[in-house]
Amino acid sequence: VSICFAGEDHKYADGEKIILWANKVGPYRNPQETYEYYSLPFCKPEKIIDRSETLGEALSGYELVMSPIKIEFKVPTTTEVLCELKDGLNDDEVAQFQHAVQNQYWFEFFLDELPIWGLVGDTTDDEGTEEYFIWAHQSFLIKYNSDRVIEVTLNQEKPVKLKARTPFTWTYNVKWEETDLTFEERFDRYLDDTFFEHQIHWFSIFNSFMMVIFLVGLVSIILMRTLKKDITRFSKEAEDLETEGDVGDESGWKQVRGDVFRAPPRLTLFSALIGTGTQILVLVLIVICLAIGFYHNHPYYRRGTIATTFVAVYSFTAFISGYVSGSYYLKNGGKNWIRCYIYTATIFPGVVFTLSFLLNFVAIGYGSLAHIPIGTMLIMLLIWVGVAFPVTLAGTVFGRNIGGKPDFPCRIHPSPKSIPTKRAYQELWVHVLLGGILPFGSIFIETYFVFTAFWQYKYYYVFGFLLLVYIILLIVTVCVTIVSTYFLLNAEDYRWQWMSFLSGASTSCYVYLYAIYYFFKKTKMSGFFQITYYFGYMAMFCFGLALLTGAVGFLGTQMFVHRIYRMIHVD
Repeated sequence: VSICFAGEDHKYADGEKIILWANKVGPYRNPQETYEYYSLPFCKPEKIIDRSETLGEALSGYELVMSPIKIEFKVPTTTEVLCELKDGLNDDEVAQFQHAVQNQYWFEFFLDELPIWGLVGDTTDDEGTEEYFIWAHQSFLIKYNSDRVIEVTLNQEKPVKLKARTPFTWTYNVKWEETDLTFEERFDRYLDDTFFEHQIHWFSIFNSFMMVIFLVGLVSIILMRTLKKDITRFSKEAEDLETEGDVGDESGWKQVRGDVFRAPPRLTLFSALIGTGTQILVLVLIVICLAIGFYHNHPYYRRGTIATTFVAVYSFTAFISGYVSGSYYLKNGGKNWIRCYIYTATIFPGVVFTLSFLLNFVAIGYGSLAHIPIGTMLIMLLIWVGVAFPVTLAGTVFGRNIGGKPDFPCRIHPSPKSIPTKRAYQELWVHVLLGGILPFGSIFIETYFVFTAFWQYKYYYVFGFLLLVYIILLIVTVCVTIVSTYFLLNAEDYRWQWMSFLSGASTSCYVYLYAIYYFFKKTKMSGFFQITYYFGYMAMFCFGLALLTGAVGFLGTQMFVHRIYRMIHVD
């Protein structure tokens, strides 16, 4: 049986029933290894009533069931019996609880959308012998202001030693207190401002900002001094030698003007990658801005809102990926636009679905709530096929018809120019390997805060910081790829398209290396389940980041290349 939750205004009349929802249990050190609340032998109601989850809640692993604990607004209770175990726990049930206590199992309740956490039990050291016990009494202190719930505190009492066939009683009580806190402030106690608004957070922003100033200054010097001098000299020599049809023996970026706009190899794949990366670029920006709005306009945390928003915005921004990939593909002489469209529509969701499907097998094998239900996966598939696919198609067709006309400032030579031998530090792989260091350095500190929020039970709420760091990441990535491309073209190597994309995308490799470090040095996660989920989710995250930073690196570099070759008036 499942029901939907009413009362979205969070207002209650005196004596009105408030449902306490039980969500999950799991080992504290492994955040994603969670199980149904009644997978442990707690007192079960006669009929399990589920709450209907939203798409975001289902994707986030929520499984709320109605608790038998009765709570009525402003009605205090003395000790109430939840259930009485006259025969105690059997051997299997004791073993279950011992395993839970040994692994520091925690549980989660929700009352009026406010989360409540507690430990299943604890251990004592009695004369060198470790004893296990569980908490048999739960005391709820609920604070209210007028007709709204403001704060809920859970205290657990009456420890019961885990011993088979020992009778005991599960009990609870509810206390009510009035408070001056407003409804808009009630979630503040869950936000760790001492952690997220630490001085080092502000220092990291300042450090990244200084890096931006340095890189923008470097790019400005290249554009305003070096390029201006090169173009002036090139134009003068062109006037002197125009009757000879060449510009002498000068080397540098000017000598590859007939090849610099040649279509990159694997054009279909490249077009799909930059199209998908541009979509993710816009998607992340929209989601961050909406998240800032959520936390300003909603005084309580809506579970799964970010996940739901991500799915919805992704579906409709698919037009951007189709437009960018379709226009670039046709502009560079692509003939099979349908293949380009299919690549664009499937490359990112295909990887995400594949990894999610494999992780689902692990979660189902463990019986964990972290698995995505089959119904939810079907809904995601329908959204992908029914919304994202057609929207991508519309963007591709629109891009072919509107933006598919070549606009290269230089004519492409019929035969490609041979690339001269370069020194080791000028090779493509060096540009790619070094290209991600500075962008990663600009987001290093924020990466730590984001990882800690996701993997260590903290609510991330400083989306203003995140937006600023995101903009800094984009600027740094563009600047680094422009500088790398300038040096590459100066070595008379015109293969800048893939280099600029991979140079930006290499940022994700450094993020994944940091994720490995974070796992072993900053967490205490263990077990096959948690390890696969951690590195699986980080792989999905870094793949999306690679597409994003690769696309922004290429797009910024493309503008730079078009700009400098448009300043040359010689064909």
